[in-house]
Amino acid sequence: MKSTETPVILETNLPGIELHARGKVRDVYRVSDRLLIVATDRISAFDYILPTGIPDKGRVLTQLSIFWFHFLQNVTPTHFLTADVDEYPKSLAPFRDQLEGRSMLVKRANMIEIECVARGYLSGSGWKEYKQQGTVCGIRLPAGLRESERLPKPIFTPATKAQTGHDENISFERMTELVGIDLARRLRDLTLEIYSNAARYAENRGIIIADTKFEFGFVGDELVLGDEVLTPDSSRFWPAESYQPGGPQQSFDKQFVRDYLESVHWNKQPPAPPLPEEVAAQTGEKYRQAYTELTGRQL
Repeated sequence: MKSTETPVILETNLPGIELHARGKVRDVYRVSDRLLIVATDRISAFDYILPTGIPDKGRVLTQLSIFWFHFLQNVTPTHFLTADVDEYPKSLAPFRDQLEGRSMLVKRANMIEIECVARGYLSGSGWKEYKQQGTVCGIRLPAGLRESERLPKPIFTPATKAQTGHDENISFERMTELVGIDLARRLRDLTLEIYSNAARYAENRGIIIADTKFEFGFVGDELVLGDEVLTPDSSRFWPAESYQPGGPQQSFDKQFVRDYLESVHWNKQPPAPPLPEEVAAQTGEKYRQAYTELTGRQL
């Protein structure tokens, strides 16, 4: 991939290709019995999509997911087929400029409506619950842990989507009611295995994966890992060299964006304000840095 920034893409336009879904970041198209997933440069904060895009964000999310799909190929099947535009159906050829580097062709999977979250460190909503109850998603943890502290061992904390689009933490028992005990155990064990493999690799590259979420689905009878994998949008990445438990950590994510929005006292209601160019640029640089640190390659 080139190291120079490519034009920011906020929304794809592929006339004649059926739009399957448009999420906060990704545009998904139906292509025969497969899906084309295109990661745009949109960014959301506090559950709203901002009008300003982040340079190279979609390319980082796609290329990092592809890196992890290959890395994990001996751990779990995935939905990934190819990211080579030359291998796409001919109907997509006219849209190469929108697809190159930021898209992938995947198998259509029957997705399981559970966010499979692995936590290795105490942060975010887990830290808030722990302070109040000494638990994370109902799992009792030792007393006296500090914010951002490494847990005695990684824990599995599933979540489900509420009507508002927020992720809602649920107990493992509730998950078994939703998907059955056998699948719940399978998802828990696979989530922790993937996390442990990835966290060990990342730590050797100087990055702590504090927590992350996965999505799984079935292609026929085969359970596959889908969606995006181990990106700054789905994970908390912390630089190991500056890690210091006892408070919030520096991170490779959209913290610049959150900090700016807090500084302008946005009421977190639509419309979301635009970002200054320097905030968008700094955020893009964080995403690119995470990619380079983890893969050893320039974007």
